[in-house]
Amino acid sequence: MGNTSARGALQASEQRAAERTGKVAVSSRYKRLPKRLEDDYKLEPGKVLGTGYNGSVFMATNATTGAKYAVKGFHLTGVSAEKMQQLEAECEIFLSMDHPHVARLVDVYECESQLNLVMECMEGGELFERLTQRKRFSEKDASNAVWQMLLAVNYIHSKKIVHRDLKLENFLYEKADNDHLKLIDFGFSHIWEPNTKMALSCGTLAYVAPEVLKKSYTAKCDLWSLGVILFILLAGYMPFSGAERAQRKAIEDGNYSWRPERWKTVSEEAKDLVKKLLQKDPEARLSAEQALAHPFIEKRRVSASGEVDQSCPLEVVDQTAGDGLVNFAKASQLRRACMSVMAWSLSNEERAKVRDMFIAMDKNKKGTITLYELKEVLTTKFQVADDQIKPIFDALDTSQNDEIHYTEFLAAMVSTRIAMHDELLTQTFQRFDVDNSGYITVDNLRVVLGESFNGAEVEKLIAEGDLTKDGRISYAEFIEYLKGGDSSDTQLEAAAKIVETEMAKEKEPAFGTLAWAKGKSQGLLAITGGTSSMKVNKSGSQPAQADSSGEGKKTKSRMCNLL
Repeated sequence: MGNTSARGALQASEQRAAERTGKVAVSSRYKRLPKRLEDDYKLEPGKVLGTGYNGSVFMATNATTGAKYAVKGFHLTGVSAEKMQQLEAECEIFLSMDHPHVARLVDVYECESQLNLVMECMEGGELFERLTQRKRFSEKDASNAVWQMLLAVNYIHSKKIVHRDLKLENFLYEKADNDHLKLIDFGFSHIWEPNTKMALSCGTLAYVAPEVLKKSYTAKCDLWSLGVILFILLAGYMPFSGAERAQRKAIEDGNYSWRPERWKTVSEEAKDLVKKLLQKDPEARLSAEQALAHPFIEKRRVSASGEVDQSCPLEVVDQTAGDGLVNFAKASQLRRACMSVMAWSLSNEERAKVRDMFIAMDKNKKGTITLYELKEVLTTKFQVADDQIKPIFDALDTSQNDEIHYTEFLAAMVSTRIAMHDELLTQTFQRFDVDNSGYITVDNLRVVLGESFNGAEVEKLIAEGDLTKDGRISYAEFIEYLKGGDSSDTQLEAAAKIVETEMAKEKEPAFGTLAWAKGKSQGLLAITGGTSSMKVNKSGSQPAQADSSGEGKKTKSRMCNLL
């Protein structure tokens, strides 16, 4: 397939992903020339983290934060149509994933000959490796692990996606010192309509469901694979093993190896879930939603003393989180847009502060928060009036698909539970500056947000942050706007600070002096004297004026380097 055709296919997959999960979630991460991977990351090709079906994975370091990431690269030249179709599907599916128990796709870079997927680096290693160290999991640890896996699977299935290669190696721990698991590798994943059957026989044989071998299956194949994983965690051996031919026959017959001596200490609830997941008949097999309600999974919340563990109910949603949800709706559109984009640059540690709250609010366990679920939290815990709930929900639902995604929730937590620090602000500015100009322009906003954001046209949005009224937002203006407030007076003060900082650097004394026009009531920030002048109207309705000498433009062009 030629480069032009490949790029066209990827553009189509990007658009479909945006339809699934929202334009901001996709466009703020998908980058094309002149943006390059090397602008934002230092690649370490010698450090190969793994090799998947569709490409190798390398280590990379973020140039702003120094944080480690995993980069999966794909060649776009000389690619067969079949291979391109697989890459297109993987890119679309991964771009549309947004869940605490699914590995995060942080950035995508497309150039003439290469596509690079930048993913969070899961430093804790594979579930397989941890099991190898322990030999077997305790029932509590196995229940907690499978609960996390079921949350991920229930989420992808609710989005009409089937993974088709669930195995110990495709669940990774976030850190070596915690038990937070995430699903990876969507190379075999498929967007599936529930009333149809899939025919491609794929996956890893030891985990493959009987119906997959017969090339006629549904999303229930993932639940069989989870049954195999649970079996191994509890018993410490593979249910299907041996030569390939014998293994296939055992799988087709649903005849897993049951060693009584390994199962005699395992509870009846645990054995029951294993058997209900390893049902040969897919119709009799539990769905992810049903498995989440199984007594063995529910039992994970019961301590040795018989008390229920309060680690995941609504009690974990604290006052600052409630304030964040309410205040997000009160923020200006530009501020909400910035926080929505900013949420994609949050670190693992920052997301970890609030992810349990999201999981707790997601009562139906489908990976998003509905209007009803939001109402339950805000009315029962924070006494928010009924008539305020829908406006709050609409503000949070930036994708406008009647549900709040994980990152939309994270956006509301920025500045309340998660600090808005300089590195985060820098990365957010870079996401908006799609052409590497050093400014955010109306055209940049159109690329990232579309023609409007929550009903506000991009021209109006640019005016909110354009403190010096030159039709674009410099880095300094961006910082001052977000660190300040939404009011006119705060914006004027921010504009004054920007110009004062720049004037202090200006070597030519003829440029002039900064002075407030008498009283804020006059509504003008005036720069007077020397050979140039500029005015910022408090109402924001008039553009900045500069003399024809270009001195004003020269000063503003350096604002992106002020902080």
